[in-house]
Amino acid sequence: MTNINLDEALWRNSMLPEGILERWFVDDGTSVAAGERIAEVRIESALHEIMAPRAGVLCILADRNAVVEPGTIVARLA
Repeated sequence: MTNINLDEALWRNSMLPEGILERWFVDDGTSVAAGERIAEVRIESALHEIMAPRAGVLCILADRNAVVEPGTIVARLA
């Protein structure tokens, strides 16, 4: 299993310590390819795409509109 966590670098230009998981582009249990866009996170007014680090089956751990912080594990790949 591979954890998909939010990179702390996404917050480097932010004054806020948290963001919002805006949406998932794929459903739980979907097979994804390495580099595929899987989610989008809003930090202040900026949207950041989250990509799959490798191929696998996605297990979503964080709900849409969840408040997230740097390092939050939002999903796993099996």
